[in-house]
Amino acid sequence: MASKTNPFAFLQQVRAETAKVVWPSRRETTISTAMVLVMVVVSALFFFAADQLIGWLIRLVLNVSI
Repeated sequence: MASKTNPFAFLQQVRAETAKVVWPSRRETTISTAMVLVMVVVSALFFFAADQLIGWLIRLVLNVSI
């Protein structure tokens, strides 16, 4: 069973742990955000192309026209 801690002591512990965190700089955050956005666009283009290709192949095999 967990021991009971009063709210004041808990907040002190939270503040002490938060002070240990190494926060990223603005530059690191900007670069990471840009990398994520680029990868999202690349992934979207890849899946769009794959979907179009698979749809074309299925229409070719089944000889179905839209």
